[in-house]
Amino acid sequence: MQIEIGMAKSGRRAWGFDDIAIVPSRRTRDPEDVDLSWEIDAFTFDLPMMASGMDSAVTPATAIEIGRLGGLAALNLEGLWTRYEDPIPVYEEIAELDNEKATRRMQEMYSAPVIPELITQRIREIKDAGVVTCGSLTPPNVAKYVDYAKAGGLDVLVIQGTVVSAEHVSSREAPLDLFKFIRDVELPVIVGGCASYSGALHLMRTGAVGVLVGVGPGAACTTRGVLGIGVPQATAIADAAGARSAYLEETGRYVHVIADGGMRTGGDVSKAIACGADAVMLGSPIAASTESPTGGYHWGMATFHPTLPRGSRVKTGILGSLEEILLGPAHENDGRRNLFGGLRGSMATTGYATVKEFQKAEVMIAPALQTEGKQLQRSQGVGMG
Repeated sequence: MQIEIGMAKSGRRAWGFDDIAIVPSRRTRDPEDVDLSWEIDAFTFDLPMMASGMDSAVTPATAIEIGRLGGLAALNLEGLWTRYEDPIPVYEEIAELDNEKATRRMQEMYSAPVIPELITQRIREIKDAGVVTCGSLTPPNVAKYVDYAKAGGLDVLVIQGTVVSAEHVSSREAPLDLFKFIRDVELPVIVGGCASYSGALHLMRTGAVGVLVGVGPGAACTTRGVLGIGVPQATAIADAAGARSAYLEETGRYVHVIADGGMRTGGDVSKAIACGADAVMLGSPIAASTESPTGGYHWGMATFHPTLPRGSRVKTGILGSLEEILLGPAHENDGRRNLFGGLRGSMATTGYATVKEFQKAEVMIAPALQTEGKQLQRSQGVGMG
């Protein structure tokens, strides 16, 4: 339904995770009978998750550990690990920067050129550990660097930007032809971000195996403030799920919807799946792990843009190990640890056995979900407060 904004403009009402709730059904289920596994292309994962291609979230070591725990991690192939032989001193300096100086100094750090041979080396490090390898490249550079990644044994390619479209127009240079590139690259390709039905549908038509949904919801992202664009995640995911259904009917081909950003608790992850996502992409929860070299800081891929930064360095603190954050056990009650235990509990409580079944869960608009009956928690800063 369109809502009038003014005489010359109207728009839809959109909803974020805090605006909705998952409705219990007539059935409950034993949590041990819930199957969280996710299959994309030829690969099967125990967890329906990817770690985002951000330097603060994914290193070769964290990619290996996430693979061991049952997920998939995308290494930023244009980041610190491919610009520096030893990026650890860079991480240490970033953690010590004053807030006022952080963005300018990070722009300088990321001005160091990408060393293509390091792309091959980093992917090979992950491959040699026996886990599925995944790397992230931007549309302007993917054709230049993808062969170096393939030489290291890349299994899954992510083409990622703030917004990626199937119809980029430029008067200065020939844009990347996503249709031709994906057809010729001989790798499963996940592409995004997008935040609309039409954007998702057009990306699906390029031949991608998955689309990333999310423009601006990430903990460190300032795109919505800098550019004024974005769609709240619950609506964006549901619209992309609608595009998936239309594309499946059109072609008989299923393309995965991956919710990218805006999820910090098990409840957020559960709502993303209930809105139609096949999997979730996590950044700040991974950066808050003891395995991360960031010292409890997190930043996005556009934080260090040389002329228009669209992100900030934010402090996440240290929540625990990757295993505790993803699989538990949790010893706090704020939902930020054991994220997939939260998903399992949500599916069990509402009676769904698989992720695809859970996509059919009933949701409702419930802005009071975070506040109803929670006055003591809020006043004391505990639990949901």
